[in-house]
Formats: sequence, C-alpha cells, structure tokens
Amino acid sequence: MSRQRWTWLALLVGIPLLAGLAIRLLLASGVISNPVLKLTADAGTLAFLCGAGLGILLGSLAVLYFWLDRAYHQSLIEVQSTASADRRRFLQRLDHELKNPLTAIQVGLANLNEGADPQALESVKAQSLRLSRLVSDLRKLADLETRPIEHAPVDLGKILRTLIDLALEDPRSELREISLTLPQAPWPLPLVNGDEDLLLLALHNLVDNALKFSEPGDRIEVRTFEDGSSVVVEVADTGPGIPADELPHVWEELFRGNGARGVQGSGLGMALVRAIIERHGGSLALRSRVDQGTVVTARLPLNAGTNPS
Repeated sequence: MSRQRWTWLALLVGIPLLAGLAIRLLLASGVISNPVLKLTADAGTLAFLCGAGLGILLGSLAVLYFWLDRAYHQSLIEVQSTASADRRRFLQRLDHELKNPLTAIQVGLANLNEGADPQALESVKAQSLRLSRLVSDLRKLADLETRPIEHAPVDLGKILRTLIDLALEDPRSELREISLTLPQAPWPLPLVNGDEDLLLLALHNLVDNALKFSEPGDRIEVRTFEDGSSVVVEVADTGPGIPADELPHVWEELFRGNGARGVQGSGLGMALVRAIIERHGGSLALRSRVDQGTVVTARLPLNAGTNPS
C-alpha cells in the first residue's frame, strides 16, 4: 500500500479515536458534565449494533481503498502517458537529426560515383562527423543515467579560467567581449564535490552555447559566486534570446528552437548539462528575453572540505 493510502487510512481510523479520547478526557476532568447513562439491551440487539458498526467501518474502509486504488492507477496512467509522449517526441527528433546527414551522405556518395568531387567529399566528411558526435553524445547521456560518478573536491574557478582561455582562442570569439568574474574577497570561491571531467563538460557546453548563439558585438559574461550552501555559476550573453514558448523545452534531448536552425551541434548539449548538474545534486535555471539575451544559472552544493588557496 502506498504512503498516501496509509495516510488516509490512519486519518479514517485515528480521527474518531482521537475525538472519542478528547471527549473522554473532557468528561473525566469535569469541564463538561458527565451524566451516567443506564442502558439496557438484549443480546440480540447488542449483536446487531456491533455488526452494524463493524459493517459501516469495513464498508468505509473498502470505499476508501477502492477510491485510493483508482486514484493511484489514474496517476500511473498519466505518468505513463507523459513518458510515452516524451519518448515519441524524442524518437521524432532523433529521426529528423539522422535523416538530414544520412541524405547528404547518400547524395555525396552518388556524386562520387560520377567522379571525384572535392565538395561532395567535404560534405560526406562533415555529415559523418556530425553523426559521430551525435552518437557520442547519446552514449554519454545514457552512461550518465547509470554509471557512478566521482566525488572529489573540484575547483570551479580553475575550470572556468580554462574555459575562458579556450573561448578567447576560438575564432567565433572575434569581436565579442568575453569576461569572467571570480570572487577574491573576503575569500576565494569554495570547492564543490563532484566529477571534474563531467563538470568541465557541462560548463563547456554552456560557454560554447553562448558563443554559438551570439554575434559580433555581443557580450558574454561568466560569473560565479558563493550563495549559502551552494556555488552558483551564471553564463550570460546579449545574443538573440529564446522565445517564451521554447524555454520549457530547452533542456530536452534533441530539441532545436527556431533560432538553432542551421547552427552546428548534436542537439544534446543542454540535455547533457542537465543530466550532469542533477547527478551532482545541483539545479539549473534559465532566463531569456528575445533580442536582449539569455542567462543560464547552474547551482552546485558546496564541498565540506577546505577552500582553494
């Protein structure tokens, strides 16, 4: 029996008992008068009253049980329906993601049969690489759901400095202003507990997304700070932003909004970020305004150890 059912059963039995006990205590304490009732009844009447009371009680319990059972199965059906819809949506996106590169490869191979075309070769190579990345990211996402992750002190400040250096070397960073804000006073950023490689991958995807969806003249800011028992990392940009109707789907596997059409990627980057942060006991938040920009906030629990020097 589920916890919800036990709760209702306890209320059904407990409330009358507690009410009776309360009345008994009030009568015994003299707060209200306690008349002596003299009742007489034959054995047959007493048997009937006991049977009626027991029948009412058992009937009430049966009604409650069937009601809870129906509610449970209804809830289970809704959960299964939602999961089924999510699976169909994922498979439709996967079909779309695989169909385009496979078509391009087939066309390229057909052109190769007619003669060595450098452009066709380059197209086949690019689409093969895209498929390879998609399969690799799918494997990472599947592994994250099952394999154990390392739990060791991690310096997010060090990771972010590395990522900013890499971003500044990226050709896409040209004419973009990229900055990193790390706390220094009164103490440096505390450590978090987790898998350094996975956290590096998650934060890299966030910074890489900011580069992908920004344009020359835009600004990208990476900010991190301590907030209570957490370390917060914000990746903000002044890019085109995300429409409100697309925001709930950003973390879904293979989701691509209208602004992502034609942008290179597997469509699994944000899903990987979500899986990694949640496996570390953290949380994510997303704020965005069209034509103004986007802020992604990752919150990770602090490590109980010492702070980085």
